[in-house]
Amino acid sequence: MEQNSSNTIKFMYGTNIPVELHKVRMVQKLHLKPVDDRLKAIEEGGFNTFQLSTKDIFLDMLTDSGTNAMSDNQISSMLQADDAYAGSQSFYKMEAAVREVFGKHYVLPVHQGRAAENVISQAFIKKGDVIPMNYHFTTTKEHMEINGGEVLEIYTDEALKIKSNHPFKGNIDINKLNAVVEKHGAEHVAFIRMEASTNLIGGQPFSIQNMRDVKKVAEENGIMFVLDASLIGENAYFIKQREEEFKNTSIKDILRLMCSFADIVYFSSRKVSSTRGGGICTNSKELMLKMRDLVVLFEGFVTYGGMSVREIEAMAVGLIETTDETVISQSPSFINYAVTELDNAGIPVITPAGALGCHIDAKDFLSHVPQSEYPAGALASALYIISGCRGMERGTISSVRDKEGNDILADVELLRLAFPRRVFTLSQTMYLIDRVKWLYANRELVGGLKFVDEPKVLRFFMGRLAPTSNWPEKLVAKFKADFGDSL
Repeated sequence: MEQNSSNTIKFMYGTNIPVELHKVRMVQKLHLKPVDDRLKAIEEGGFNTFQLSTKDIFLDMLTDSGTNAMSDNQISSMLQADDAYAGSQSFYKMEAAVREVFGKHYVLPVHQGRAAENVISQAFIKKGDVIPMNYHFTTTKEHMEINGGEVLEIYTDEALKIKSNHPFKGNIDINKLNAVVEKHGAEHVAFIRMEASTNLIGGQPFSIQNMRDVKKVAEENGIMFVLDASLIGENAYFIKQREEEFKNTSIKDILRLMCSFADIVYFSSRKVSSTRGGGICTNSKELMLKMRDLVVLFEGFVTYGGMSVREIEAMAVGLIETTDETVISQSPSFINYAVTELDNAGIPVITPAGALGCHIDAKDFLSHVPQSEYPAGALASALYIISGCRGMERGTISSVRDKEGNDILADVELLRLAFPRRVFTLSQTMYLIDRVKWLYANRELVGGLKFVDEPKVLRFFMGRLAPTSNWPEKLVAKFKADFGDSL
């Protein structure tokens, strides 16, 4: 797949590697514990990487949500915060940044992305509605179903292919979208949702052309178009790299064009602006008023929305920095490096490389572990044991059970290794790659997991599991045999 390369750095000698276009001015000590300590930690955490303590983690690749490195300008801006409950000047800076970057006039702050999902779902979904989208996100689906809606995933045939060279696997299938409208009626479609850089299927982007096509269907049928812009910066970067029409267009202009198609844009600042918090924005006063009182009820007054004003100051700066190609390209370049290295080694990873992280296909990696024994969760635990690197299960553990109590098996079983912006070094990335390669060579040692404590809602956060055999001890023994006293 050819990519546009307006800011590519080429090497004359040796292998091309990603180059950091920033310097490190503050550091945080990391801990790489011995393998026996790591085994004890995952046992105490119920073989759920969410339950690990950071004191036991070397590279925290669980998520990019709230873990991106902030810039010097963001940190310094926090000292200028206006601590007023109402009418804070910090909010007006954030409002101005949203208007500049997203092109939306009305801005409602919320404490994070799922809070925006809650407000939008309560405001616009009624019982019996359907919500077609390119793919769901866990909390999004829960909020919509709690409010009586049904999520319909209408992705293209390319979306779930692990190995592919299709540049936009996050596209909506327009034929399927038209079929949804015809079957259910436009009056029962609450809205169409598109998620930038679809999280659960490998951080895959959609194209501008696909947005145009979706908007055309929405306008023809009087249906609202909602955009989840949490990873919009990276999606815009991929558009510039992969969509010929926009190879010479600035990231800022691509962002504005993307948002222009949507009636409502919402986002998690924990991703898009490398801070905490979130927001909802629109150019429709009517739509804003349907949401405003819910923000006051659930989040707080409309000039802070449950956020610290210091975070709001940093958000304003971070949103502007999202239009800087050198900022948003850093994470995708490291992800692409990791994906390329692992793919070349024959390890099953999602291609092409997307946003957010490197995604390993656990179903293929651990082909001997049935989906009912949660291969993605087992792989996450195994990788932590042999490396100290914490990834996130994105498979059946992240799914739900049906009315009969049976697991609804996930479309894909992925181990996501997140690359937060400007956090990890190349040597740390190479360490991760080395440990993944070793684990793949010894993959037959890894077995499955079973639930021993299973919450009814979003079980992947707080659930506890146990191995189906003594495979963790066997894995540790092989690690010691091969690495000796190495960490």
